[in-house]
Amino acid sequence: MIVVIGEILIDIFPSYQRIGGAPFNFAYHLKQLGFGVRFFTRVGDDDHGRRILDFMENRGFDAEDVQIDQRHPTGTVQVALDSNGVPHFDIRENVAYDHLSLESAMGGKAQDARMIYFGSLIQRSANGYGQVQEFLRSSTEQTTCFCDINMRPPHVNPRAIADSLHRADILKVNEEELDDIRRRLGGPPSADPFVSWLMARYAISTLAITRGSRGSTIVSGDLPIHHPMSGRDDVVDTVGAGDGYAAILAAGHINRIPWETVIDQASVFAARVCRIPGAIPDDERFYDEPRLLMKGNANGR
Repeated sequence: MIVVIGEILIDIFPSYQRIGGAPFNFAYHLKQLGFGVRFFTRVGDDDHGRRILDFMENRGFDAEDVQIDQRHPTGTVQVALDSNGVPHFDIRENVAYDHLSLESAMGGKAQDARMIYFGSLIQRSANGYGQVQEFLRSSTEQTTCFCDINMRPPHVNPRAIADSLHRADILKVNEEELDDIRRRLGGPPSADPFVSWLMARYAISTLAITRGSRGSTIVSGDLPIHHPMSGRDDVVDTVGAGDGYAAILAAGHINRIPWETVIDQASVFAARVCRIPGAIPDDERFYDEPRLLMKGNANGR
């Protein structure tokens, strides 16, 4: 079972709205790929929240994992796209997911998890930070902790960043986030020595770095694996591309697929996400090819 903790919200684009949030996108992709997923989140008792609940129940998510907040609204994000389809986010504060409670999920669900996914936005509040860190502490050593840091200034809790690095077995960052972490922590000034220093200091077994048009890198063991970007033809927007990449990374780890294969599949999947509006597809056939690739390459590592 994969446990995902974090925000679900409504992305409000200039001409349409989509359900989003990095943890939700990650959870949705993995569920569509055939993995067992529990997604712990919180929505408001409002129209956005009811839309989200209806969508999730129709897609097979467990309704009891979605808390309903009577006092705070469902999270929303105003999304503006530049000429290259790159998003800029205006994230509403003090919303339902900031008040998520994981007390009932601690213990059994944390200990049963094969993987726990978490990020930093859910930890911007004191409540979210405390709940996530306590949940991680209640997991076992056999559980893989996957941190997709997803730093969204000014919604960054420095203490949460440091503690999340300590908890991460697998860490995914983009180049800007890696630079931000380096400025916060110090360490070697150049990229490659800093990566080695970071992984050693925080006992991170695998680090994935996405670099936009310059592709991505996975560092696991002694040698980094580099992969060019998988095309930019027909880009609608890049919203959720990193979440798609992260989902394939997680699936590859669970299925013990060689990282050389995983990075190729993750890059291709992220590029496909860029060709649809928003972060998740309307057509479930979107997942047919990735399912076959995952099945065919399983147990190779």
